[in-house]
Amino acid sequence: MRQDCKHFQSRSYPTGDTVRKCALDLAPEAPWQCPADCSGYEPRRADVNWNYGSLVTPKTPDAPPSVGEDPSVAALLDEAEDIINSVGESIREDVDQEREREAKRARRRRWWPFGR
Repeated sequence: MRQDCKHFQSRSYPTGDTVRKCALDLAPEAPWQCPADCSGYEPRRADVNWNYGSLVTPKTPDAPPSVGEDPSVAALLDEAEDIINSVGESIREDVDQEREREAKRARRRRWWPFGR
């Protein structure tokens, strides 16, 4: 991926795993490559007084042989993302309902002056 793009993001976890992604979700073959004619590419501003520390984005692992050759890979990743996004709202509603029930239970417990 183009690490000099304004929309490139990287995050490392204590396990050693690193996530590399496009903040605009325009790189279907992330973390290995961006589209050659990416419409969202913007170089990072060079005139900003950036101070780089010792932390550096780890080397991107080698891409599997199918990346870039097989267009079905990007389609499969898009389909998987659509599946996750489709259930995300229902999961959020379930969590919100459970939190609401817990809050009601907590309010009832505080009101009752006697033990159970």
